[in-house]
Amino acid sequence: MGMAEGGGDASADASEMKLEFTPTWIVAAVCSLIVFISLVVERLLHRLGKVLKRKNQKPLFEALQKVKEELMLLGFISLLLTVFQGAIQRICIPKGWTLHMLPCKKEETDDAHGAAAEAHFQAAFSAGLFGGRRLLSESGSGAAHCLIKGKVPLLSLEAIHQLHIFIFVLAITHVAFSVLTILLGGAKIHQWKHWEDSIQKQITGDGTAPKQVTRVHQFEFIRDRFRGIGAISVIISWLHSFVKQFFGSVTKSDYTTMRLGFIMTHCKGNPKFDFHKYMIRALEADFKKVVGISWYLWVFVVIFLLLNVNGWHTYFWIAFIPLILLLALGTKLEHVITQLAQEVAEKHTAIEGDLVVKPSDDHFWFHRPQIVLYLIHFILFQNAFEIAFFFWIFTTYGYNSCIMDHVCFIVPRLVIGITIQLLCSYSTLPLYAIVTQMGSYFKKAIFDEHVQEGLVGWAEKVKKRKGLRIGNGLATSHAQNETTTKVELPKMFVQTTPAMEEGRSSTGEIASRPAT
Repeated sequence: MGMAEGGGDASADASEMKLEFTPTWIVAAVCSLIVFISLVVERLLHRLGKVLKRKNQKPLFEALQKVKEELMLLGFISLLLTVFQGAIQRICIPKGWTLHMLPCKKEETDDAHGAAAEAHFQAAFSAGLFGGRRLLSESGSGAAHCLIKGKVPLLSLEAIHQLHIFIFVLAITHVAFSVLTILLGGAKIHQWKHWEDSIQKQITGDGTAPKQVTRVHQFEFIRDRFRGIGAISVIISWLHSFVKQFFGSVTKSDYTTMRLGFIMTHCKGNPKFDFHKYMIRALEADFKKVVGISWYLWVFVVIFLLLNVNGWHTYFWIAFIPLILLLALGTKLEHVITQLAQEVAEKHTAIEGDLVVKPSDDHFWFHRPQIVLYLIHFILFQNAFEIAFFFWIFTTYGYNSCIMDHVCFIVPRLVIGITIQLLCSYSTLPLYAIVTQMGSYFKKAIFDEHVQEGLVGWAEKVKKRKGLRIGNGLATSHAQNETTTKVELPKMFVQTTPAMEEGRSSTGEIASRPAT
């Protein structure tokens, strides 16, 4: 019996061995492995950045920098959790506080096991992949510190460690899903390239069609999109838009008409403007916004974790939020195309020459096309959260964990997650890429990189000169008017808000000769 106890004590001492009593070869080996893995990842990211720079893929390079920022944020979160884990465990709360809003129903314990129950509080976090073992010797001292006061620690070291892993898995899953969405959506958009090539071959002279009169309903775009006038027609058009997003979301007539509408509004003097190349550049520029995790997304994470209460089936219900948003967003984008067709059909019975639609912010929610990007960002993040949470629970607690919920709730969540990923990649994202060009503004991607940099420098110089003139009191009314006119275009490059990163349609003449 004594030998058994001695063996148990030796095992406990070995499991809680401090660094000062750990063999140096073990410390060196572990550190070498961690440093090696970190350097390999860092070198791979660095080499990928050099490849993107060499291929002049500045938007994708900036997206890679955004990924590095997210990794740095994760490292900082990891550091905070590690440094303050002892202090967190020494925060004591009444035991009754830990009996409410639990992810799993806590089993009742009798008096004989009461002390053990207090030491192993928060059963939802302490029965996972890592068993019930303590990560550091501070675990026992922290629990003992609170037990002396008749309380329990705020959070166990085991729970902190598992929360640490979940945050890391969530961030990596979000980045991976965002990259996958952009790759699949980009592949779909690249299929439109042959439409652009065929249009370019047909353009001769000034790019305008022969001045022949054509009835509006003879245009394929109007036949496919216009559903008549009246209340019943409005309902039918919305239903048609809802169904349209699932198959043939963008046809050649849609692409041709929206392309011509964009060119006639923003760069009328350049009928051979490569609209497809512009869309790709704009999408790549938006990618760096989608791949990041903004502060409001972290707020949603906290709210979701708070509502994960046993019996509420929270993660089953919130799985429908991104699905509903995605369907509503796809329907709205399709309906914008329908509105473009309806505007023309209501105003004209016949048209001389080409069918030209008029882009306008009025077609979008709150007159802001940028809202679409924020919604896609939120949808992708929440879907990544659902998938990350599922696999984290599965690998940490197992399939039969109470947090995993019943099979009837698990399967629909996985099906919804896969559906969202595929629908967003192959339908919603391509729709976003082309339909958001139908706003009142063009994006700075309309210019090549060197032109953008030149305009940014010009805008900054104009602002500095204007500031000096005002400071010295030498500005005249004529100079002020001239400066105001010059600053109108560069505003879109020096402001940081999404709304001001786009140019006004009135500046289309300046955009008439972008490099294609």
